[in-house]
Amino acid sequence: MAIESTRLRGHKRSVLCCAASPTTPHLISSSGEDGSVYWFDLRCKENASVMDLGKEPVASVCFSPGNDDILYAAYANTVTCLDMRMAPSSGQLHKYTFNTDDINQITVNLKSSFLAAADDSGEVKIIDIRQHCLYKTLRSVHTNICSSVQFHPWRPWEVISGGLDSKIVAWDFSRGRQQMVIDVAVPTTENAENTSSTNQICNPPFVHALAVLEENMDGKNNQVVAAARGDGTMEIIDLRFESHVTGAKSKQSSRARKGSQSKSSKNTNVNENIASGEITKGMRIQLHAGVGGHSAAASCVAFSRFGEAGKFIISGSNDASVKLWNWTSQIGSGSSSEGPLSFSINNKRKVNWLCTTSRDSENLIVCDTSKVVKVYTIL
Repeated sequence: MAIESTRLRGHKRSVLCCAASPTTPHLISSSGEDGSVYWFDLRCKENASVMDLGKEPVASVCFSPGNDDILYAAYANTVTCLDMRMAPSSGQLHKYTFNTDDINQITVNLKSSFLAAADDSGEVKIIDIRQHCLYKTLRSVHTNICSSVQFHPWRPWEVISGGLDSKIVAWDFSRGRQQMVIDVAVPTTENAENTSSTNQICNPPFVHALAVLEENMDGKNNQVVAAARGDGTMEIIDLRFESHVTGAKSKQSSRARKGSQSKSSKNTNVNENIASGEITKGMRIQLHAGVGGHSAAASCVAFSRFGEAGKFIISGSNDASVKLWNWTSQIGSGSSSEGPLSFSINNKRKVNWLCTTSRDSENLIVCDTSKVVKVYTIL
């Protein structure tokens, strides 16, 4: 069940992105088409800090892990570091203009040492934010816009990117090389029937957004990524997946995990892999229209930080709906007969972005084509 708790106001045009502090769950940031960045405290919603970055839309915003006063924001081909304690006047600490095209998403690693910026040229820039220099450029794999990027929470030198070429790429950014490439446009044997039986084939499965299962979310060390696709499907993929791989793998990616009994075959059947109820190498789960999924392109996705962290994924779409999925119910032979969709929210406007907090209330933040940030309570 979801209840809209409140609305955060201030933006003068559509809100494009939102982020929740990973360590202080009542702190929220948002960015919009009006060129501004807001910093909200859910305990006193009327007292928001704001910084105006100019006329360009601010496409992405994120917190610096370990320092809730520091935000990073991206507009055009520029990344700027903001100290919100100095808002609204002179809070821009650093600017980085290493990207050659418009930036779609930025993210900072857990140690606040590197920032990744994905842009329209298909490249990912890795910026050393301690030395304030370009560390690596990841290129020549995505053949279209790179729309999303995330640091791998379990491998400190790896990032995962997704693009409008329908590819998910795992990179070793210390060497600037891809580890694996997964083409989600190529249906798996297990999902081919579901794909052909829906009406989503008219929309290409572009990867619009990625979310990773964070380090503190699951005691089984599950290493999965969720992808919001242009055909409305949410796909959950094991990060150790090897079936649709191109290019060389590093020694790290080819080694079996500690405690494994044997290496998985490159063409391991998914049903065999997950029959035990454990996430294992090769798992892919698709949440599509046939199980209550979106009827238009999925624009964003996040793992739940509330409740049993990581148990749910939340997706937003151009169909103006927000859906909460119990994706873990689809693992193993004991999959729930009730289906993975827990409930759907009619947001009434196309969803641009969303994020979650670890609070018991006001734990889902949604920004859409309106001027307000909507705060929901998931019960």
